[in-house]
Amino acid sequence: MAELNSRALAQEFLEVRGRGGSLTPPSARFENWNLAAGYAVGTELDRLRREQCWVPAGRKIGFTNKTIWPALGMDTVIWAYTYDQTVNYLTGNQAELSLAGTYSTLIEPEIVFKLKAPITADDRLDDGAALLEKVEWLALGYEIVDCNFPEWKFVPSDAVADFGLHYRLFIGDRQPVTDPARLAEELHSFKIKLFKNNQEAAQGSGSDVLDSSPVLALGWLARTLAQQGAPALEAGEVITTGTITPAPQVKPGEFWHATVDGIDLPALGINFT
Repeated sequence: MAELNSRALAQEFLEVRGRGGSLTPPSARFENWNLAAGYAVGTELDRLRREQCWVPAGRKIGFTNKTIWPALGMDTVIWAYTYDQTVNYLTGNQAELSLAGTYSTLIEPEIVFKLKAPITADDRLDDGAALLEKVEWLALGYEIVDCNFPEWKFVPSDAVADFGLHYRLFIGDRQPVTDPARLAEELHSFKIKLFKNNQEAAQGSGSDVLDSSPVLALGWLARTLAQQGAPALEAGEVITTGTITPAPQVKPGEFWHATVDGIDLPALGINFT
């Protein structure tokens, strides 16, 4: 097998991203490939992005919904950086996205948080209300993920190296956090339905995220970053917490929208062209 060079591999992923191309997963190419190697490539990708003057916006957390693990061969949650160039704040809760240059895209309705204070491994990471004390606002968002591996065949470390599969994040109306205790309960129990061309395509609940709540994904991330020695969560970061429903594939000409029950977040629509 080939010798692993993290920066060279990151350059490969960077060159294919946005061109609609595919790559053989690193797990099929490198004998010593593992999750740590995937994050090493992710670190190099972040360096390359910053060298190109991309500005970090926050992090994405992926595969927090364990109901989708069997279909994708996953067995762990992952994270990656997002950037001002990939994050979009919506007006009127309506978005449009061209799929030109993508390879294989899925839509993921997610809860997005903006931090008003750092979250570290010393915080109460399993207490939703305590974590929400560190949050400025939340919103319903769509993470659009793009996979550069044929037929979505990969292992978790491959997904980490492929930008965490992050392509774009669309964020709807932001709701300030005013009652953390009540909101923590709502984030556990709320329901969401996802529609394709006005036909229901998927549904889920807040409790499908980490088997509990999207807010606890913040705790998972803070703990994981500390274990990895990665930069801790800072005030101002925007964190998207993983799909609430199964993640359907999207194609040009489709209109998707999501409705929420049990929490004060408006419906969110997106046209794909």
